[in-house]
Amino acid sequence: MMTIDPDRLELADGQRVLDLGCGRGRHLHALYWHERALDVTGLDLDFADLGAAIDGFFELPSPPETPPRTAVFTVGDAGRLPFADNSFDAVICSEVLEHLPDVPLALSEIDRVLKPGGKFALSVPRYWPEKICWMLSEEYHNTPGGHVRIFKDGALRKQVEALGYTFRQRHWAHALHSPFWWLQCALWERREQSGMVAAYRKMLEWDLLSAPRLTRWSEKALNPLLGKSVALYFDKARP
Repeated sequence: MMTIDPDRLELADGQRVLDLGCGRGRHLHALYWHERALDVTGLDLDFADLGAAIDGFFELPSPPETPPRTAVFTVGDAGRLPFADNSFDAVICSEVLEHLPDVPLALSEIDRVLKPGGKFALSVPRYWPEKICWMLSEEYHNTPGGHVRIFKDGALRKQVEALGYTFRQRHWAHALHSPFWWLQCALWERREQSGMVAAYRKMLEWDLLSAPRLTRWSEKALNPLLGKSVALYFDKARP
């Protein structure tokens, strides 16, 4: 389930891309199998999720052997990235910033490791669908490792632009997931026993695996209104 669109990064063969907070590898895998031969690095604080991302590489067919491409994995903290200055041609950070105690520190680290002229893409939960989740359930955002803040995308955009970035474009994603999370939050204490939650989850899993035209077209049409996530794309200034 992709939130960031790699094609919007305008990548080229041989470029280095960091997936910061790669989780179980949904974007990392897409970048590795991208039509461009990339050197991808996945970083996450959760060792178990990183292990699942590594396992995913052995469950998918091998990419073309030429041009060569590589994949590197590391456990690390967004506030102290273990990379040299100007290490990457592009950085993606999807559904990560809402978990962090110090967003300015993470953005400064991203800026440090991204080359001048590089591409930066981020996504966070969209303000109003996320606000409803918080209103419906205290536990939703008090869960260990959960969301500690809600972003307004305009304010987040200005925060990145203040570091010397040019905003390029924005889009929304996962409209079908907003009602699912509202339902879960409304039934938080009994969501695991709820038949409605189970049925909705099964529908989302079917949609992910089968990608039927009806749901794909419906979500695309609904994303501007109901999209659970907002994705923002930037260019880093050149000297």
